[in-house]
Amino acid sequence: MMRLIFIFLFGWMLIALPASATTILALGDSLTAGYGLEPGHAMPDVLQAALKKDGKDITIINAGVSGDTAAQGAARLDWALTDDVKAIILELGANDALRGLPPEQVDVALRSVMDKAKAKNLPVLILGMKAPPNLGADYQTKFDAIYPKLASDYGALLYRFYLDGVAAQADLNQQDGIHPNDKGVALIVPKLLPLVEQLVAKLP
Repeated sequence: MMRLIFIFLFGWMLIALPASATTILALGDSLTAGYGLEPGHAMPDVLQAALKKDGKDITIINAGVSGDTAAQGAARLDWALTDDVKAIILELGANDALRGLPPEQVDVALRSVMDKAKAKNLPVLILGMKAPPNLGADYQTKFDAIYPKLASDYGALLYRFYLDGVAAQADLNQQDGIHPNDKGVALIVPKLLPLVEQLVAKLP
């Protein structure tokens, strides 16, 4: 049901896009979708508002689905990647780490996204993740290395850890201790802003 609702809303969002705006697709999981937040308070919404305040006519499509693994997010890319999309913000892998899924599996899924972006000449900003320490040092080392290697291999922009400064901070997260609250999002967005501006500068 959640996926059907997302598809319906996503379709209407595309219809409502202004023709003049540069469109960026934010492909992710609950951290992108804005789990637990009021409508308009998710990271893509707050980031878009910050860019518009800066005088940049940029529309960010929130293609985040709560609970998605990297493979599930990658599987949605084909229909989410409309002709309007000029760049991608990629935020996937958090649920894989929480479930202890093999890092190699995450890497394959993310590379499939990067391959499709490369085929369409779309610049990508990768939002990195870090594995929980309880999974052990070996898993942590392998998982954490995925994102910088991916950025290096594809010449993509990288924000090393999406939850930098927010993870494990009770006042910046919701009661589950995992998802940022409004204060957490407000801390993340200014850090992302310079990289998103670099992303836009890469457009033809």
